[in-house]
Amino acid sequence: MSAELPQPSTTSLADRVRNILMQPKDEWGRIDAEPATVAGIFKSYVVPLAAIGPIAGLIGMSVFGIRLLGFTYRLSFGAALSTAIATYIAALVGVWVLAMILNALAPNFGGQKNEVQAMKVAAYACTASWIAGVFQIVPALAWLAILGLYSLYLLWLGAPRLMRVPQDKAMAYTVVTIVAAILLFFLIGLVASSVTSMFAPRVPIGSGTLSVG
Repeated sequence: MSAELPQPSTTSLADRVRNILMQPKDEWGRIDAEPATVAGIFKSYVVPLAAIGPIAGLIGMSVFGIRLLGFTYRLSFGAALSTAIATYIAALVGVWVLAMILNALAPNFGGQKNEVQAMKVAAYACTASWIAGVFQIVPALAWLAILGLYSLYLLWLGAPRLMRVPQDKAMAYTVVTIVAAILLFFLIGLVASSVTSMFAPRVPIGSGTLSVG
């Protein structure tokens, strides 16, 4: 008899987001036992949620803008769209790379390589940072995106469990993967910033409103 293909999760997107944020320990247990595929997780979870920040940023920078020295700076829609696309692509690539890092490091700490489990950790741990991206819709509140650091806690809880890392090595494995995640997110931020700076206006002196483009 041929092997059956993994069945997609019956947990809705909204339920998964709520549970991983509010009840992470219990939800990681459900995620651990849940049949899935790398492509399935990426398409159904990563693709829609990673778009929250870029879309919010697109609206925020092209509609509301940033108030500074008496001026309101707005990017043209085309400039804001370019920034959003670059940020979105970087986020998608970042999840993929994080999953590869988790998978590659696991055997070094007594864990098991498993591409699906690694993608589960990378995708679901990033939930908080993606949801926090909604604050970019009002640039003045964009600093609240720091709440996305909760994703590091989610990574702390999920990585050792899903990658089958022994308890005595779980701490070291998690620390290494968190450091890697921080560096990865920092690089993603640099990409977004570099694209934005290409379209950012110079700061004039005086008061008024300035819209770029």
